Amino acid sequence: MHRCPAVRHHLAITERIHRTTVGSQTVDLPLVQVAPGVTIALLICVDHGVAFSERAGEELADLLRDARPEVVVSVATMGIPLAIEVTRALELDDYVILHKTPKIHLGDAWAEPVRSITTGADQTLRLDPARVDAVKGRRVAVVDDVVSTGASLRASLNLLRRAGAEPVVIGAFLTEGEQWRRALGDDAQMVRALGAIPLFRDGPGGSLVEDWLGDA
Repeated sequence: MHRCPAVRHHLAITERIHRTTVGSQTVDLPLVQVAPGVTIALLICVDHGVAFSERAGEELADLLRDARPEVVVSVATMGIPLAIEVTRALELDDYVILHKTPKIHLGDAWAEPVRSITTGADQTLRLDPARVDAVKGRRVAVVDDVVSTGASLRASLNLLRRAGAEPVVIGAFLTEGEQWRRALGDDAQMVRALGAIPLFRDGPGGSLVEDWLGDA
């Protein structure tokens, strides 16, 4: 797993792109302010094409394989292409998607509250009751494009465990900062990622300062 560097850098405010690596691939991510004084490098997988997700999915699957997952779980909607590619690369034939958008067939029986850094609003994560048997008693790999605050992952793990699943590994294209470690606690040791990026804080003279710890 990638670990963050110990140093911080200042980035000129005119540079609105952060270049990073996702496994063997290099990507330019737009810098987007998500709260006063807080900016993130935004990875939207579908903006990088089919070949990007396919290769990254294969490389992430290689990191997860030794955990011997039986089913892959991710969160809609950005997690859907990721779940498909990782499932295919692991030579599995089933994946389960958790939902943040209310739908009539989901109900409230399998639900967990969650707040995402990119939405900034309280949401509810739901597991389709018809898909409970797909995870119950099975070894689960939970995958996400970016692990940031850890809030979505924490809710996913709570929901899956209530449904009788056994999460054995967590995969991500990127980790962002280090806040997620505190949110996940002992479960943080399950995280494996293809790369790492910082958060960005407002710095002197209109600069942005890389924040790896998430508490600057």
